[in-house]
Amino acid sequence: MKLRYPACFHDFHCIAAACPDSCCKEWDVLVDADSVETYQAMPGALGDALRQHLYQEDDRWYFAITDGRCPMWRQDGLCRIQAEAGHDALCKTCREFPRLTHDYGDFVEYGLELSCPEVARMLFAGASTEWIEQEIPGGEETEYDPVDMDILLGTRQAMLQLLADDCRPLPETLALALLFAYRAQDLLDGGEEMSFDPAAELTFGRSAAQPGDFGAIVDFYKDLEILTPAWEMRLNSPAFPAQWDDRLRVLARYGVERYWLQAISDFDIVGRAKMVILSCLLVHALGGDLAETAQLYAKEIENNIDNIDTILDGAYTCPAFTDDKLLGLLLG
Repeated sequence: MKLRYPACFHDFHCIAAACPDSCCKEWDVLVDADSVETYQAMPGALGDALRQHLYQEDDRWYFAITDGRCPMWRQDGLCRIQAEAGHDALCKTCREFPRLTHDYGDFVEYGLELSCPEVARMLFAGASTEWIEQEIPGGEETEYDPVDMDILLGTRQAMLQLLADDCRPLPETLALALLFAYRAQDLLDGGEEMSFDPAAELTFGRSAAQPGDFGAIVDFYKDLEILTPAWEMRLNSPAFPAQWDDRLRVLARYGVERYWLQAISDFDIVGRAKMVILSCLLVHALGGDLAETAQLYAKEIENNIDNIDTILDGAYTCPAFTDDKLLGLLLG
């Protein structure tokens, strides 16, 4: 079985108390069943504290947030569980974050979550995301058609190459990404593979473009579930900068690497491509320090499945997300 991961994956180290944010702030911490069993049997003052703050909802266990923070988060910025019982005593969520695992049966991909400030710093500082591949034991029979996965792998690689080509301005690249997504979608749906001529596609894109509305995109995100006051404040005071930061290619690449292959579950490439492009449009519209804005975006959106589903639905239902209006924002 193949294992793939970005070159920077093993370079990540939690900066603990030095973190400008914290994965212990604002999120309810999901606690896996094995850890719940351990905590319920743990003796002493730590065990008593753990049991006091565990709660169950919809067959899942969580740590109850206290004053906007995990009750195990100490004033010095460190975790009481890790300090008193060791790293292995952490629940699965806390042991793994911000590391991602996508298991597709006959291959596995690792990644890093942008919602971690240190990951955001690494990525926007130019950490290498080149894929490293190795063989590992194991592997399972897949439930999907290998031909479909091959199409997704091939079109994802083509999309990543398109995003990496800095011979044209970033907005043009994002417009090409939208148009390429339709070619990839058609191929996944059983169509014939066709050549993709960027110059011709941009000509078509400009002919199809209609005036778009950055404000309407921001308003859409205001209606999603909001986690932090900082995000609400940013949405209420967008900057709408005139100049695009070319480092947004990092955000686009991150989104494609994380979400493209998930189309194996529902055959929706276009929705995911639009979600990636919208993330770039929104982060651009909000302005500020790019790494900080992108990290806050990821914290608010990517760890909330309801928000993700709403965006994927909105790719086809929200008037501000139509192809012509997105092309207008990018090529107008």
